[in-house]
Amino acid sequence: MSTPSEAGHDRSEPGPSAIFAERRHLTNLAYRLLGSLSEAEDAVQETYARWYAMSRQRQEAVESPGAWLTTVAGRICLDVLGSARVRRECYVGAWIPEPLPDRTEWFSGRTGSGGAEPTDPADRVTLDESVNMAFLVVLESMMPAERVAFILHDVFRYPFAEIAEIAGRTPAACRQLASSARRRIRAAQVPAVPTAGQAGLVRHFKEAWEARDIEALVDLLDPDATMVADGGGLVGTVLRPVEGGKHIARYLIHIADKAPGLALLERTVNGRPGLVAQHAGVTMTVAAFDLAGGRITRIWAVRNPEKLRPWNENGQS
Repeated sequence: MSTPSEAGHDRSEPGPSAIFAERRHLTNLAYRLLGSLSEAEDAVQETYARWYAMSRQRQEAVESPGAWLTTVAGRICLDVLGSARVRRECYVGAWIPEPLPDRTEWFSGRTGSGGAEPTDPADRVTLDESVNMAFLVVLESMMPAERVAFILHDVFRYPFAEIAEIAGRTPAACRQLASSARRRIRAAQVPAVPTAGQAGLVRHFKEAWEARDIEALVDLLDPDATMVADGGGLVGTVLRPVEGGKHIARYLIHIADKAPGLALLERTVNGRPGLVAQHAGVTMTVAAFDLAGGRITRIWAVRNPEKLRPWNENGQS
């Protein structure tokens, strides 16, 4: 697992610029820990609130502001994960991690803004293999401490001694938690699909869906494929997974017939080729895909409008 380029502690003096420079790293960390951009943003805001609530004397006594901020953010995320498990048990339908766009694909004025710190949290998340949807879904199956230990060590390369301070466990216990998480990842067989190959398959899928070609859709889908949709009880969608390539193809044709004027766009979703469905310029659905053996094995369709905020804030086309 590669490490995001901005990971690590800032050892400089705790001036405003040094503190603010940690925001990108904290957002990357919190999103991977929580699977929700809005919750990650809240966690980072709370981290900064706690820093600025300290007296100047206490701030100056902190040897490494970056390490302090990371520790506090990690603990906040650990608490959020614990409560989130309870909340998601009451969630209407399936809960899918919040999808992230690749801002370079939009013509937004904030894209390519001369290197200034992005104002939107989505702009601060590095899109690598540790945020692809298949990986995030596996993380959702982990216990909170297990997820924290794994992300901090295997993704951000923190030593177990530092992770122990965040998780409130011994370094040995954190090592075991990370090892358990790795076994979950291996058991889930999250594939490393070449982006070019996935882009071509997703394009063919889009074309077959637009043409209402059910036979072509069935050919592109694995016979045992699964489609999961997340409407959060706010919009209509299937509440249970659709199982089987033929059933998914029929359901997609049904959706296309019920939603005339729906535009399908090829977009990067969490660093991988995906599709965005728009109506009158508004993003209604973001779909992420998993592939194996040259076919689509999983589709995650996010329809909850609260999770589509980053996709609708800026002009898109």
